[in-house]
Amino acid sequence: RTEFMITEGLHKIHPMAWIKYPDVPQQVKAAIDRYASHYEDKSRYFVDRLAEAWGRIGATFYPRPVIMRFSDFKSDEYDDLIGAREFDMGSQPNPMSGIRGAVLYLHPNYAPAFKLECAAVKKAREEFGFTNIIPMIPFCRTPKEGQEVLAIMKECGLERGRNGLQVYVMVEINSNAILADQFAEIFDGGSIGSNDFVFSVFSADVRGVPWLAERYNENHEAVRRQIKHAIEMFHAKGKKIGICGEAPSYLMDFTKFLVECGIDSITVTSGSLGQYKRTAEAIKKFEEEMKRR
Repeated sequence: RTEFMITEGLHKIHPMAWIKYPDVPQQVKAAIDRYASHYEDKSRYFVDRLAEAWGRIGATFYPRPVIMRFSDFKSDEYDDLIGAREFDMGSQPNPMSGIRGAVLYLHPNYAPAFKLECAAVKKAREEFGFTNIIPMIPFCRTPKEGQEVLAIMKECGLERGRNGLQVYVMVEINSNAILADQFAEIFDGGSIGSNDFVFSVFSADVRGVPWLAERYNENHEAVRRQIKHAIEMFHAKGKKIGICGEAPSYLMDFTKFLVECGIDSITVTSGSLGQYKRTAEAIKKFEEEMKRR
């Protein structure tokens, strides 16, 4: 997840500040100079560090595929970056449903920074040789928006199909499920984000609110129907689709449902080997039960 790289590996400095270095306030310049004083073009530091971060992950798993997700800063996270005040997006009362994901890359106050993200992916894939890296676009509300982002990527030398490049899309909101056949037409694969699906279906942000989380979760039929339809549509187009939400780590009924839908991959929450084993064993059991039917 690129936003983690930016906050942890790129010192929580707003990506646009590296580009607009001569024009940002002195305190922002000082933060940049602390790390990139030896770079004449400060934006090159951003590209180099991000490419190295993805290169390390690509190398670790090579030649197995590594899905890297472009940045998905919600407005409150965006505003918390050093220098963000200089690149205002306007008032956004609800961070979950404002300018984030794909549409952020089209906004004039972030579009140049998205091109830096693209340059980092290109460097990791082509200069470092880790062609197993698959970029993924998050929170893409419409197929048209997806095509606009793909066009920018092509301008940056990341053309779908060239040098084996695949591009995935997050499948995490109602429009992704309803128009899943159209999204599957323009992307090479998808990854279900179950947390945002719950938010999209119920208009309820349950993260950090246990009382709400007990009432609305991925196991609800409304969410299951959307996910099942998305899986069917992607498979109908011959495209892979997995899940990267947290639910399969603790909702075994939901995990069984995913296996029965024929999902291609399931991500388990990192940091818990015991939970990984339990989930992996459960998946194996569910698959064996399906074979016996």
